[in-house]
Amino acid sequence: MKLPSLPDLILFENDDFLILNKPPLLASLDERAGTAPNMLRLVRQTYPDAQLAHRLDKETSGCLAVARHPAAYRHLSMQFEAHTVRKLYHAVANGVHQFEDEEVARSIEVSPRGGKARLAYNGKESLTILNTMETFRRHTLVACQPVTGRMHQIRLHLLYKNAPIVGDMLYGAEPLYLSSLKRHFKLAQGTEEQPVIQRFALHAHDLIFEGMNGEEIHATAPYPKDFGVLVKLLRQYA
Repeated sequence: MKLPSLPDLILFENDDFLILNKPPLLASLDERAGTAPNMLRLVRQTYPDAQLAHRLDKETSGCLAVARHPAAYRHLSMQFEAHTVRKLYHAVANGVHQFEDEEVARSIEVSPRGGKARLAYNGKESLTILNTMETFRRHTLVACQPVTGRMHQIRLHLLYKNAPIVGDMLYGAEPLYLSSLKRHFKLAQGTEEQPVIQRFALHAHDLIFEGMNGEEIHATAPYPKDFGVLVKLLRQYA
């Protein structure tokens, strides 16, 4: 994967923090192999002392906060631990749903093998607030506000509401093909149809936290191309 240019990703910058618009399919940190490109390596080429204050799943795009020095990292980490950082994600979910400040409070347990989580009574308390932004013929654009920050929280809470995220095959959702939206769709001879989006459709749209001097820091990440195309097609064929 070709690494993007760091300046092209910056949504906010001061002496303490960066907020970056993480591209989809680029890991936040080292994965098991430890050699693939990731966001932390990219940032440290310019800011050697930088630390990620949180992480996004590899497939998730959008707002990622970076602390430029240890004091900034401690300052923001405490806010994440206290659940005072405000995060807003956009997800395209299967099915038509009318969520209005819908609170999903279901505990989450991470698999001992890693890589997957599940809802479990003896898991860690988790809370997500859901609001419908737009409905289509068979899908819904949902604003998801995770109050806590558990592994795969939004994905599991939407699944619990029978609204799995488009393309989230780890949790049983199917890929979305243009042929399922467009009537009389014709595929070019000798070609195989590809999904509209090559990942699960989740984007970290807004991030708000308190800066070192008590000021509010707020960044909004525009949709990457694949997510924008998905929403455009759903509107077109709604």
